[in-house]
Amino acid sequence: MSQIIQLVRALSQPVLLEHDTLVKLAQIFQRKIGGEAFDGAALHAELGIAAPRTKAAPDKQTTIQVIPIQGMIAQHPQSLGTSTDEVGAALASAIANPRVDAILLDVDSPGGTVNGVPELAAKIAAARAVKPITALANGLMASAAYWLGSQADEVVVAPSGETGSIGVYQLHEDWTQKLANEGIKIRAVSAGRYKLEGAPWEPLDVEAEAFMQKRVDEVYQWFVRDVAKGRNAESQRAVRDGYGEGRVLGAEQSVRAKLADRVATFEETVGRLATRVQRRGPSADILRRRLELDTLG
Repeated sequence: MSQIIQLVRALSQPVLLEHDTLVKLAQIFQRKIGGEAFDGAALHAELGIAAPRTKAAPDKQTTIQVIPIQGMIAQHPQSLGTSTDEVGAALASAIANPRVDAILLDVDSPGGTVNGVPELAAKIAAARAVKPITALANGLMASAAYWLGSQADEVVVAPSGETGSIGVYQLHEDWTQKLANEGIKIRAVSAGRYKLEGAPWEPLDVEAEAFMQKRVDEVYQWFVRDVAKGRNAESQRAVRDGYGEGRVLGAEQSVRAKLADRVATFEETVGRLATRVQRRGPSADILRRRLELDTLG
């Protein structure tokens, strides 16, 4: 049931999700209404949700914490992918751990819902001042996933990877014709002027559409603002008028559009990040041990 709740939420609020995935969700939701049963494994396979990848840095004196951001993004733990709560906790743990020298966000996600994303983006932006953070589009880094990845101090895209989809949208399903064809009439009793605003059994009126547009524009403004800061863009307008303009771009195109800094594999990125940390000086663990020895002496 929790999976279906996730689908309903994704279809009833502003979303930061690559549109092909939302189409899949809508189709799954319709099939569920029609009585089709889904188990977790089948649903994950249909949405292309993979098991998280982990890999340590090759140098034993350097520890790189890999934090996966894979599958659909939502605020709280759920089986469709990643939760911002969990990523935030992993990020805080990595920042506080003296043995961790750098952080790699391993991203393969079409995006997700809005809730929790701006807050996690702010945490990543703040954390990059403490330890190096690289975000890797190890597959797809789109919409909400790109919002998060853009806050790292470097964005890398795998040769076959994709980034982008800077944008926000909300859907309204109009069931009026379908209900009329089936001879179904709905009479809703409610309290509160806008309680049933946007209900699918009625056409979307001008006032409701204007409210939805205002909300979408608000979230889009947050998104553009954070990307501009995270990517050191000339201005927010430069992000709106460039950076793919809502498209998902391939690796080389992503670099040209300033969505990413370079093209590299997972292994190359880990190795480069380890070298980068070593050039900054001794690892945090070595420094900690030196301090312990100084105290003993």
